[in-house]
Amino acid sequence: MSSEPPTPPTSLSTDLIKTLNESTPDYLRDVATYAEALSEYKEREARLEEEADQKKVEKRPDDLPDDVPAKATITIKEINDNRYYYWQWREGDRVKSKYKRPVNPDE
Repeated sequence: MSSEPPTPPTSLSTDLIKTLNESTPDYLRDVATYAEALSEYKEREARLEEEADQKKVEKRPDDLPDDVPAKATITIKEINDNRYYYWQWREGDRVKSKYKRPVNPDE
């Protein structure tokens, strides 16, 4: 083992590094055990969420055009006192829309 202390990752805050450097070996082991368990939990949750999102994407509506992503939702826009359905989805920071059809007044 080296006689030098380990170099902390640059992603850790100065306050956290200071707290860890002032901690006992037992406390550090507890932190490491907790951090590992928390990391595994968060990775599992992210994986489950991704799988759920994938299942939602697989259920593509029959009337969804090929150039509209499965994650799109239907919104109603009013233009000149007329109402229209639009597919709407997010691409990065932008919201995209594509015309679907007029809203039937009987709906």
